Amino acid sequence: MTIDVRPATTFADIATMVGPKKPTSNVCWCLSYRIPSTENRALLREQRGEFVKELCDSGFPLGVLAYETTDDTEEVVGWAAVSPRADTTFARNRKIPHVDDLPVWSAWCLRVRPGHRKKGISHALLQVAVEFARSNGAPAIEGYPVDNRGEKVDLTMAYVGTRGLFEKAGFEWAADTTSVLDGFSRVVMRKSLG
Repeated sequence: MTIDVRPATTFADIATMVGPKKPTSNVCWCLSYRIPSTENRALLREQRGEFVKELCDSGFPLGVLAYETTDDTEEVVGWAAVSPRADTTFARNRKIPHVDDLPVWSAWCLRVRPGHRKKGISHALLQVAVEFARSNGAPAIEGYPVDNRGEKVDLTMAYVGTRGLFEKAGFEWAADTTSVLDGFSRVVMRKSLG
């Protein structure tokens, strides 16, 4: 078995990772931080997937996907959203401060499918997200994980990552935030790419 992480260019694989099992369900599709909240709230059910497909069809990857290969089969098993911060709601988020005016990129949603966790896939996703940002000219990349101090984080809220995960990827604490998720404060973690 091998894990390969690459830019997310296939809509079907993105849908597997962030879309609903039932197309009429109203799920995030990893849009909450990607588009303004008024637009996000206006998109319902199938419209959400159609919007993500349009973004995907634009030709610029929305993040990175992890694939697990065994023998002849390849299966998508992980997702990380990564984009210039200016293109996300983090550009205007009042709870997550800007450290400075550097045009950083953001990595904000890390997901690994059940049955594939505890294999280091989150670490691989974050590593390739960093390289993707670097290859697109980012001077630095940020994440906004929970500072859970080693305590267990509910899986539905673990999508932002943990401070420990980002530290292992070479990120350093850059600022505290007033954002709280699942009872844990979030922090700004940054890695210089210069």
